[in-house]
Amino acid sequence: MNVQARIDAFQEDFQRLRSEIARVIVGHEDVIESALTCLFVSGHILLEGVPGLGKTLLVRTLARALDLEFGRIQFTPDLMPADITGTHVFISEAGTHRRFEFQKGPVFCNVLLADEINRATPKTQSALLEAMQEGRVSAGRAKHELPKPFFVLATQNPIEMEGTYPLSEAQLDRFMFKVILHGQNEEDLTEILGRTTGTAAPSPDVVARRDMIATGGALAREVLMAPHVEEYAARLSRATHADAEEASSIAKRYVRHGVSPRGAQALVLGAKVRALLHGRCHVSFGDLEAVVPRAQRHRIILNYDAEADGVSAEDVVQDTLREVREARLAALPQ
Repeated sequence: MNVQARIDAFQEDFQRLRSEIARVIVGHEDVIESALTCLFVSGHILLEGVPGLGKTLLVRTLARALDLEFGRIQFTPDLMPADITGTHVFISEAGTHRRFEFQKGPVFCNVLLADEINRATPKTQSALLEAMQEGRVSAGRAKHELPKPFFVLATQNPIEMEGTYPLSEAQLDRFMFKVILHGQNEEDLTEILGRTTGTAAPSPDVVARRDMIATGGALAREVLMAPHVEEYAARLSRATHADAEEASSIAKRYVRHGVSPRGAQALVLGAKVRALLHGRCHVSFGDLEAVVPRAQRHRIILNYDAEADGVSAEDVVQDTLREVREARLAALPQ
């Protein structure tokens, strides 16, 4: 199969999945696209929004459409790490045969909903670190591989809400994208009421298989990046570091820690998927710029001056992107 045929097949698969999810989920088109993007390139996604916006239904629908095993963990202050990863249990059989056996936790699934992840303590939150990065769980001296694919969609309430614990920098950096959920407009809300308060709510059908994820992910990694586009991706990340020569003016004033190399990788992979969705086998400047907010907003750590002046990480991302874009355009031949 030639390259264009593979791109067409990817677009068709992606659109079929997106359309099937949209049969159940009203609105949130950017959230659906972001979740599918992360799924194809083995990333994870963090959704922030108030309860009741359809986050759980989105994950269930995604798992059903791909015929994947779905798991859900409700994070609470009393949740323990073993409640996520699993634990060894003592088994006594007839006679004198006794042994310890590892009982797998709910993390052993394909699509995991980590619901209200910032309501658990940092110790419990950290139980997901190894699972998200390496696709396995350590229990004692043994390591247990997670099913493939393994995709985490975590939700968190706005940090101002009661009973929340901020996610650590290491935990946030494990998420490829962070997407902010907003309430539906009047038209979408009317559609939701019509679909969900009648006699029959729509349910998704299986429209693709798990091998499609591996095929699409391999194609995304083959998408080309010209050296000057690759340099631009690095510059977009370096500009968020206050001590870097390329630092933006707002980063120099308000940023304590900028975007990590893992964040730069997320930016490039997201841009590659976007290029495929637009029928191209190469990444453009526009692809990178479109992905920047989702890949960077949760990776920027602000200083005390930012808090005092009411500057958010989103402000830093947008101002830095604008500054770097303007510098690129100014350098073009007139």
